[in-house]
Amino acid sequence: MPEPRSEETILAFDFGTRSIGVAVGQTLTQSASELPTLKAKDGIPDWQQLEQLFSDWRPNLVVVGLPVNMDGSEMEMTRRARKFGNRLNGRFNQTVAFFDERLTTRAAKEEAAAHGHRGNYRAKPVDSIAARLILEGWMSERASNS
Repeated sequence: MPEPRSEETILAFDFGTRSIGVAVGQTLTQSASELPTLKAKDGIPDWQQLEQLFSDWRPNLVVVGLPVNMDGSEMEMTRRARKFGNRLNGRFNQTVAFFDERLTTRAAKEEAAAHGHRGNYRAKPVDSIAARLILEGWMSERASNS
């Protein structure tokens, strides 16, 4: 996969069966911001909402968090996240990078708790925080490999 140019916009996703976290980042500033979480039904998003996201942000690249077990082995959610990323590629003709998302949900919950989150993750999901952490991790890894 080609490295992004210095000024590219990236959308990142934390795939889930009930909700999908979204973040947007800029390679020039190496920064990322959370966007509203998307609802999903058994992992299927509202494709019109995604179409609007792609239209609004016009990303040059998409990063999808890849959930794996702590030992690096894959699980059912790994397969589903890959399928989601492949669908983004097919529907929006976007290059999709997958990034190991181990511990991002835990880190997102810790960050949310530090800001007063009371632990009701269904009512107030932390998926977009996780998406931001995935994107920050991806950008950090690319910067250190340059």
